[in-house]
Amino acid sequence: MVFSLAYHFLQDRPLAEDITQDVFLQLYREADTFDSERHVRYWLRKVTSHRSIDAARKRKLRPRLTLEEIREPAGQEEFRDPMLSETLRKMVAGLPETPRMIVVLRYQEEMDPSEIAEMLNMPLATVKSHLHRSLTLLRGKMQRKKELVR
Repeated sequence: MVFSLAYHFLQDRPLAEDITQDVFLQLYREADTFDSERHVRYWLRKVTSHRSIDAARKRKLRPRLTLEEIREPAGQEEFRDPMLSETLRKMVAGLPETPRMIVVLRYQEEMDPSEIAEMLNMPLATVKSHLHRSLTLLRGKMQRKKELVR
């Protein structure tokens, strides 16, 4: 979960591995402060989110891997349009850091907006606002792409 979150946000395998290692090292140091497995899972997501955002801000990260190098997640899914997936992945990667993390947490990690708000220490209305603006922006870009294809 930690690596997946960092990797899907950063699109940089070595950096995601470094963040994962740092997060687990910090978890080891603070292991006696956790009272439940649910608390640990929450803490891992929170720390990973913050570290990923910090890393992206430090390096003004833009995806460096080509989409062909990124493997599709394994699983039984219905047929998907690979061009649509590629386009959408590029669009999400182009979002600013905080909205991008919120979109990744919402749709990759399937977290509720209230959980995201608590994790990122921001008001629920701000999280919903970021989600709404990001989705509106992504829909608009997708619509313009469709019109260009026609």
